[in-house]
Amino acid sequence: MLCRACDLAVSRRALPSGVRAICPRCKTPLYDTPYCAIDGVLAMCIAALILYIPAMLLPVLEMHFIGSVRTTTVWQGALAVADQGYWVVGLAVLIGAVVGPGLLITSIFAQMLIIKTHYYRRPSGRRILVVLLRYHKLLSQLSMLEIYVISFLVTSFQLSDFADVYFGMGTFCFTMLFLIVLFMLREYKLEHMWGYLNEFE
Repeated sequence: MLCRACDLAVSRRALPSGVRAICPRCKTPLYDTPYCAIDGVLAMCIAALILYIPAMLLPVLEMHFIGSVRTTTVWQGALAVADQGYWVVGLAVLIGAVVGPGLLITSIFAQMLIIKTHYYRRPSGRRILVVLLRYHKLLSQLSMLEIYVISFLVTSFQLSDFADVYFGMGTFCFTMLFLIVLFMLREYKLEHMWGYLNEFE
């Protein structure tokens, strides 16, 4: 990376907790360590993985209308849209709300395990970590939990004039999953992860 003050080329490396990297020539602060340590991000990954299955399989919305009760899960919502002929939208919902978040959480969890166990110091571990880091941005772009949260909240408010709408345990799990992934991505620093690979170069 280049120092923003004097343009000196400085190699980025992983820093211990609470340490700030400064430019060796002009002493300008370059970057800090993430607020949350590897253990913190790993804990959020585990919590996200625990919430992922109930968030996908439990009903997020229950609607009572003229004596009939209908429930839907995130998975069923994507399939329902596809069954109505909007298979592109259904596929987008499936990728953005189900497949993308699952792959993203699993990828970050694997990265944290590789760093935590120092497996990245072995050639096979470095290769796996490089692949995961290269595809991290793609997985981040595929994960769109916030859009799904906004969509079912808007839908529930619009339907509340015509039917009784209830939120279930699936709503709680999905919302908590969304919040945990939000904070996890806030603390996750891709540049910091690449820094571990530079330790032995």
